[in-house]
Amino acid sequence: MIGPNRVIVHGHGREYYVKAGEGKLSTDLGMIDLAEVAGLENGDEILTHLGKTFYVLVPKATDFFAHGKRTGAPMMPKDIGMVMAYTGMCRRDRVLDAGTGSGIAAIFFGGCAGSVVTCEARPEFSKIAEGNIRDAGLDNVECRACDVLEVADGPYDIVHLDMQIQPEHVRHVYPLLKIGGYFATYTPFLEQTFCVMDTARELFGEESVLTFECMERELTRSKRGTRPSTRVSHTGYLTVCRKL
Repeated sequence: MIGPNRVIVHGHGREYYVKAGEGKLSTDLGMIDLAEVAGLENGDEILTHLGKTFYVLVPKATDFFAHGKRTGAPMMPKDIGMVMAYTGMCRRDRVLDAGTGSGIAAIFFGGCAGSVVTCEARPEFSKIAEGNIRDAGLDNVECRACDVLEVADGPYDIVHLDMQIQPEHVRHVYPLLKIGGYFATYTPFLEQTFCVMDTARELFGEESVLTFECMERELTRSKRGTRPSTRVSHTGYLTVCRKL
């Protein structure tokens, strides 16, 4: 049973991100009783008072990216996915995530890792992220309103930074990593990327540092033909190192 949690009400080309439990959802196809939604299961149908059918879905991480409350621009799902893929993140891992922002990366990580500690230096941002993570129903993600330089409770299997990175941040998290653990950073600008690469090479060794440009091109298809989208495909840079 869904209970009083966030849900997606979907149908007829429309999608609503609402909290089940109390009140009414007003749509152009009729009213939906949100108390009734709370008693349903994922994928169940619900009718508006005009008899139109909608479906109730338990949100996934991608839905929180689309609908969660934002404090800025979060990492794109493809970039978060690259972090998870290149670090081999799994349920055995304890993850440190810094630069929480809206908490979207922490939500993705929490659905995969054993536990996640996510740090945000701005308390007002941390509070909003904590709300998003609570809405996601994740009890294995801990939000801390602190600078990552204050974290001292290693070891961690994976450390991920998405923030204004300075050499001291890389040097601070290195001893927090287990042997065999991974360090990953997302950086939007080359200057920050070079800072990470140069400092990481001192600590992890030159051969251990891999940096990628994060790109994605959507295909568009019409009667005229199929081609890559002309939208901007670049987002940033991912650097991954393993402590050996």
